[in-house]
Amino acid sequence: MSARRTAATGAPAHTQTMNLFERFLTLWVALCIVAGILLGELIPGLFRVIGDATVAQVNLPVAVLIWLMIIPMLLKVDPLALREVGRHWRGAATTVGVNWLVKPFSMALLGWLFIDHLFRAWLPAAQIDSYIAGLILLAAAPCTAMVFVWSNLVDGEPHFTLSQVALNDTIMVVAYAPIVGLLLGLSSITVPWDTLLASVVLYIVVPVVIAQLWRRALLGAGTAALGRALRRLGPVSLVALLATLVILFGLQGRQIVAQPLVILLLAIPIVVQVYFNAGLAYVVNRAVGTEWCVAGPSALIGASNFFELAVAAAIALFGFQSGAALATVVGVLVEVPVMLSVVRIVRASRGWYERGARGKAPC
Repeated sequence: MSARRTAATGAPAHTQTMNLFERFLTLWVALCIVAGILLGELIPGLFRVIGDATVAQVNLPVAVLIWLMIIPMLLKVDPLALREVGRHWRGAATTVGVNWLVKPFSMALLGWLFIDHLFRAWLPAAQIDSYIAGLILLAAAPCTAMVFVWSNLVDGEPHFTLSQVALNDTIMVVAYAPIVGLLLGLSSITVPWDTLLASVVLYIVVPVVIAQLWRRALLGAGTAALGRALRRLGPVSLVALLATLVILFGLQGRQIVAQPLVILLLAIPIVVQVYFNAGLAYVVNRAVGTEWCVAGPSALIGASNFFELAVAAAIALFGFQSGAALATVVGVLVEVPVMLSVVRIVRASRGWYERGARGKAPC
């Protein structure tokens, strides 16, 4: 492992450990929730001004924060890594299948089961459809950034991880809007297609273009320049995420304080879908004989979500104070502890996995 180098920056793979922000992301999110609620009570006028700062249904302060979240993450992605997909085609095919053919649809099913049926009596009736929409938006976007951390923690093959992220980003540009539109339609939720397509352009296409142009310019000065930029920009993404959460909860605070049970109930289908999709990807990879160092990141990529994009899309489509925005924020809240538990399961099960994938090339 120590001899590996990351395909993104050329730095030793073991340096991509979780930093302070990443390790305690759940704590920071919880503190931002509290801060947002308190500030929303103390200075409601400021939050109303922020909420009203929109142009063509796009909130300008949040749009800036979303770009600050997404662009540094996309800067890590090398489109040339797509050439590596063929080397680990079993793992890539499994991950794509889980990400795009299973995860969004399983989340829609879980939302219908838990939110629309089992938990309906404890949730505000007017927000049921909006909560389900938020869960769908969350599940339809595969993670593109934190998976580098998860992959490193399971000694994952770095070239596979990078190539899979590049492949998912490419698919997301064309598939996110149709899948979300289809599932929202099946859930009897009115789809504002113009806003959805504008969100895809604003929060996927434009950031991808900017990140790749910026990446090319940095690489023109050498890989060390890219590495320095990534280290400096790393905290920017998470700070922007936390600032967005303060705004969200500043606007939603009274609703949340009145019904704290909502957070717990929304977390349940999210946690279930993480374990289901991670387990499915892991078992399928074992069945087809994928190497463990590829199966581990495949399971983690198959389960995790691009919550930054989901938050942005929920705000653009349904507004700050919607149940959809709240549902995506709950995804942020549970992401780190749940994914760390998946990391532990993958590492602990390595012996079992490799006994079932015997005869394939070792990691």
